[in-house]
Amino acid sequence: MKEIVLDTETTGLKISEGHRIVEIGCLELDNLIPTKNKFHCYLNPERKVSEDAFKVHGYTDEFLSKQKKFSEIVDEFLNFINGKRLVIHNAEFDMSHLNNELKILGKEKIKEEVLDTLQFARDKFPGSGTSLDALCKRYNIDNSRREKHNAVIDCELLYKVYINLLDQKEPSLDLNVERETSSEFYDNSKIKYFKKIIKPTEKELELHKKFLKKEIKKNYFN
Repeated sequence: MKEIVLDTETTGLKISEGHRIVEIGCLELDNLIPTKNKFHCYLNPERKVSEDAFKVHGYTDEFLSKQKKFSEIVDEFLNFINGKRLVIHNAEFDMSHLNNELKILGKEKIKEEVLDTLQFARDKFPGSGTSLDALCKRYNIDNSRREKHNAVIDCELLYKVYINLLDQKEPSLDLNVERETSSEFYDNSKIKYFKKIIKPTEKELELHKKFLKKEIKKNYFN
């Protein structure tokens, strides 16, 4: 089963106030393992960043003015997520901004299935903190690089949180990445598997897919 861990940064909170997306980060998973496929871009929002948003992500108007517009990357983005389940923390926020960008271009809303890890965590831990930072603390995930919000780093952290929310054992991966203005998500040469990798059979893959579907339905959709 292929999924996309997705995160965005914006010029502000409300689309009703004309706020736009300034960054999109996507990490593809295949049966809960990160693949080589990734999507990351900074965007020119064609408006100023609010003071509150700047405090959150630190992207300046000058920096963003030199980036591509959403209209220039929309087809690549839609092709990347096509047919894959989206895994998003506080999905209502990201999806409303993404669909607003599509509406501006006269395109249809995103139809892919969405799993909101925020609601997932609230259902699993009622009354407890369910922010990304709080969940990292709960699962002893190192989020020290998250000095400011960043779609690349947040996708990496959300992947680890998601694995733990599913009560699955995460492979030993080193997903350290330098924050750059390029579209590279991470350096695959830094991925390290500390266990012997044995290629599963077709039957084992099919059984694994059925297991994942059952676990996600049990933990999230019930």
